[in-house]
Amino acid sequence: MQKKEPIHSVQVFGRKKTATAVAYCKRGRGVLRVNGRPLNQWEPKMLMDKLYEPIYLLGKDKFSSVDIRVRVNGGGHVAQIYAIRQAISKALQIHADVNQRNLVVRVQEHATKNLTVKVHWIFCYALGYTK
Repeated sequence: MQKKEPIHSVQVFGRKKTATAVAYCKRGRGVLRVNGRPLNQWEPKMLMDKLYEPIYLLGKDKFSSVDIRVRVNGGGHVAQIYAIRQAISKALQIHADVNQRNLVVRVQEHATKNLTVKVHWIFCYALGYTK
């Protein structure tokens, strides 16, 4: 049996209320853009931690070899931020584990148990594994 080639690009979506974000993830240099703008230029600034949550939890090393481009429309600013966060999480998880399709959450060593459980449920919800 031939070994499967790894998938080089993944396209996933995240939703919150009426906001829909479509993330396109491929091998690259670590570029992360939302609607053509860098992630740090997104508004409102008070919710920037929500956008950076997948980056903080999974570590920058996961982002150094992939480019993620996100298109978002519909909903308000807050719903768009949650949709973007979900799309980024899904894209990284599926891009990393596309052949196994498992839910192994690789969290940085200093993370606490509660944080690990929270991250696990974010990925479960994003991938549709909840009832």
